[in-house]
Amino acid sequence: MTTANGVVRAKQSLPTRIAARTGGGVLRVFLVLVGLFWLMPTVGLLVSSLRKPEDIAETGWWTVFTKPAQLTWASYDQLLGNEKVMDSLLTTALITVPATLLVVVIGAMAGYAFAWMEFRGRDWWFMVVVGLLVVPVQVALIPVAELFGAIGLFETTFGVILFHTGFGLPFAIFLLRNFFAEIPRELLEAARLDGANEVRLFTRVVMPLGGPAIASLGIFQFLWVWNDLLIALIFADSGKPPITVALQQEVRQFGNNIDVLAPGAFLSMVIPLVVFFAFQRQFVSGVMAGAVK
Repeated sequence: MTTANGVVRAKQSLPTRIAARTGGGVLRVFLVLVGLFWLMPTVGLLVSSLRKPEDIAETGWWTVFTKPAQLTWASYDQLLGNEKVMDSLLTTALITVPATLLVVVIGAMAGYAFAWMEFRGRDWWFMVVVGLLVVPVQVALIPVAELFGAIGLFETTFGVILFHTGFGLPFAIFLLRNFFAEIPRELLEAARLDGANEVRLFTRVVMPLGGPAIASLGIFQFLWVWNDLLIALIFADSGKPPITVALQQEVRQFGNNIDVLAPGAFLSMVIPLVVFFAFQRQFVSGVMAGAVK
């Protein structure tokens, strides 16, 4: 398309013109509304956790905006006095933190080895790791349960940590190997010329450069382990269950115990949210890593 001044302008499609005209304040308002829509269940759970059981049974949580007197901390006081639920939060932390750290550390070392170290059968071993990505967790439940029972790890916290670590490593190795492989070879060779061995090269060069990918992996692993119910229900100690199992048992034993379930569910959900928002910048950097060069 040629303008009056003789300048040639490419003809834009209809979606492009619409996006250009609504790319300002209208788009921002729309995105804010979408964000508020997705946060509505979280807000509803928070408000429900601050209401009395009789108010929850009679009206919806949105009535609190017209009757703010319904809000009370009584449910949280009762939750803090529930020893089983509070112990389950500690058990969840004792499972999640080691399972996340082990996956990140071992996955980073293996990813570096697959990316930059030469050893026999490297490509074949990496293909095995990629193949393990498609193995569903359900397939391994019975064999691993029998193995843990034979070696005394069934219904133990350490057994749950091992299970999460084993099934988290294939994705960790695959992700970090592909990220580390994008590091310029010249940078690593310059470090080797300066006398850096493989350990120093890994800790001083590769790990700092891989920070965004490592942070993204840590967030994924933390959220997966923290919110897990299936593995914890089968392999965890029934006397010291994680928070997901503890809340499930509260539903089974006391179906109307909403004054404990609502604050417990919100507390178990808000901790992963805090972790995510605390590392959201590294998470976005890790997701976008490799998109441009």
